[in-house]
Parts: sequence; structure tokens; C-alpha cells
Amino acid sequence: MTRLTSSTILSEPAPKPLTLLSVVIPARDEEASLPSTLEDLHRTLVAESIPHEIIVVDDGSTDRTWEVLQELRSNIPTLAPTRNTGANGFGRAVIWGFDHSRGDAVVIMMADASDSATDAARYWHLLNQGYDCVFGSRFIKGGQVIDYPRVKLLVNRLANFIVRIGFRISLNDTTNAFKAYRREVIDGCRPFLAPHFNLTVEIPLKAIVRGYSWTVIPISWRNRRHGVTKLKIKEMGSRYFFICMYVWLEKYFSRGDYRGNSDHAGNPQKNRSVT
Repeated sequence: MTRLTSSTILSEPAPKPLTLLSVVIPARDEEASLPSTLEDLHRTLVAESIPHEIIVVDDGSTDRTWEVLQELRSNIPTLAPTRNTGANGFGRAVIWGFDHSRGDAVVIMMADASDSATDAARYWHLLNQGYDCVFGSRFIKGGQVIDYPRVKLLVNRLANFIVRIGFRISLNDTTNAFKAYRREVIDGCRPFLAPHFNLTVEIPLKAIVRGYSWTVIPISWRNRRHGVTKLKIKEMGSRYFFICMYVWLEKYFSRGDYRGNSDHAGNPQKNRSVT
């Protein structure tokens, strides 16, 4: 089995060019954050000549989120808002976005402007180099966090340390939602079990366990300027644990039954940091 490196990617037949980037953004009561988030994202992707659609999922908002999205469509032609008409929850909203998107590449972003549109563009370019997944880390050289709540930071680092040890991977920011995938990875990781923020660990861990190729780049993150966080740490501990154990059991006991079918499936993890 050949280890996947940057040189092997370049020497292999060129991957099928990607044609459309779907940016999936779950939003619940984000009327204040959405204008700046979406305008910056659209401006950046257009400047980079990246064909794209922006799928914002209104996940049961009680404010003017839906009305704001309709107003923004006049200035952002690639915006395609949709309402989650099923049960609510961060994970459910993301899955709804997957199901209502058309791109052969998908990026998950937050609605609160905490993620960088420039980093999303970098994800697209790396996927086009042949990677199946591109993961961002705020905690490697070149990464940055601005105004991260202290308690949340401590919990984050502890949780990611446990994941790293349990899965024997170098990725140190698994819990961050802001990641990019080729469409075949999303389809190859179904069905998804996590209805809440624990989907942020289910997808990347499944992708790694199932043999899809991946790389890591440093990214920036800043705390939201408007609204309140939807993540409740006390509620999520057991949910994260359940999902991690579910995928851990697959890793060590499935004998590869759920390996992905992508061109790179079966290769060892690709964990080179790109700066």
C-alpha cells in the first residue's frame, strides 16, 4: 500500500476537475450576522473565480433570518436559501444543506462570521489538487484565534487531545465544523447519526477511518460579534462521546467494511500541514 504524499498526488492521473463549490451554512436566529458573512463570502469567491452556490439553511429561526436572506438575494445571485422543515438541530441543518446542494465539493461554514472566506477559497484550491478532504486547524503554526472564551478553549483542547489519542491521528482540531469535502466523501460517509454539533466530529472521523485522503491547513477564527452561541457544552459532552465511540468501533472492528470508494480510498491518512 503506497503512502499518499504530495509527490504521489502530482504523479497520479489528474483528478476530475471540480465544477461547483457548495458552501453550506446552517443558521438559527442569525439576522445580524448574515449580511456581512454572506457578502464577504460571495465577494471573495467571485474574486477567486470559484464557481459556487451558497446554501444557507434557516433552522427554525424566530427572528428575521429568513426575511434577511430574501433581501440579500438581490445582491448575491449565488445565494440559495432553504428552510429546514424537519426537526431542528445543527447537524440536521447541515445534512439538509447537503441534500439541497448541487456542488461536487462542499464546505461547511458558520453563519456568525467566525470563519474566513479566504480560507474557504484555499480549501477549494486544495480539493482541486486531488485531496478528498481539507481540514482547517486553528491550533497549528499559522493558525489564529481571536477572542476565544477561556473555558470553551480549555474544553476544546482537552476534547481534541482525547480524539487524537483515541484515533491515533495528528489532526488537532477535529471538533471545528469548518472543513471541506469532495461530494463522494459526503455520500460515502452516510448515513449520518449526529443531529447536533457532534456532526462536526462524525464527518471528518468517518472520512479518515474510511480511507479518504486529507490534508490540514492553518485557519483563523474570531468570536461572533452578534447574537449568542448555539453550542451548549454541558449538553454536548455525551453526544460527542457517543459519536466518537461509534466511529472508533468502526475503525477497529469493521475490518474495512465501510471503506470509501474514492480514487484515493485505502491510502493511509494524509496529514501534511499546508502553509
